[in-house]
Amino acid sequence: MAQATPLEANFRNSEDRAEKKRLRREGFVPGVLYGKTTESKAVSVPNVAFIKTMREAGRNGIVELNFDNGAKHKVIVNDVQTDSLKDTYEHIDFFEVDLTQDMDADVTVNLVGEAPGEKEGGVVSHLQFTLSVRALPEEIPEQIEVDISELNIGDSIFVSDLKSDKTFEFNADPEEAVVTVVPADVPVEEELDTDAAAEPELVGDDSAEETTEDNE
Repeated sequence: MAQATPLEANFRNSEDRAEKKRLRREGFVPGVLYGKTTESKAVSVPNVAFIKTMREAGRNGIVELNFDNGAKHKVIVNDVQTDSLKDTYEHIDFFEVDLTQDMDADVTVNLVGEAPGEKEGGVVSHLQFTLSVRALPEEIPEQIEVDISELNIGDSIFVSDLKSDKTFEFNADPEEAVVTVVPADVPVEEELDTDAAAEPELVGDDSAEETTEDNE
């Protein structure tokens, strides 16, 4: 069973925009802690420590928020808002989990191997980039690897083909395609009717002028 990754955190007294800006300037990321049985609380975490924690725990890993008053909360990072221009974290949603209860989570699908169909001129079409799974919080996989090394042109891998171990199960439709190899697109040149192509637009048509005059 995976260990929770510790992360120091602080409670905030205000949701004021100026307060959030101050925290970001001082190297913290404002956030909120909540859960099914946890009242929503404003919090903040050190930016650098949060980055290191995410690298260690992974996207679906369990994080233990440790507060200076001795409180400890086991959470997952439910959502992260970023500023793409500044490349900074703006806000984090921490969802407190019950380690004894199954929960749903979206897990990244990672394709591994090289499809023979691609060497034959086909194109690998990655259809599902995430899949929903149900598991205990500490058993949620970091990613789902899908081996495409036996896919020829026209072959597909469906959810039903994926092997989930005993720790989690898929929520998706078993017949949903995850990846397929399709023939490369062949550009189709439309054949133009030379007579029609040579015929100019009837801009100066008398009937068009009459219609215009009637509408005026």
